[in-house]
Amino acid sequence: MGRFGVTEILVILAVVLLLFGGKKIPELMKGLGSGIKEFKNAAKDDQPATSKKEEETKE
Repeated sequence: MGRFGVTEILVILAVVLLLFGGKKIPELMKGLGSGIKEFKNAAKDDQPATSKKEEETKE
């Protein structure tokens, strides 16, 4: 029961299309993509900041 077949994926896509409509789906995907991009940027920005703090404490 762990694998999805083609039929299951098509049914899920049809339900999503019926719930949100054709015009709303691209907006949702754009928002999801920008959220993931912001999360990755924040994770990258956070990593050097912690290493800088570690270097300052070593000195």
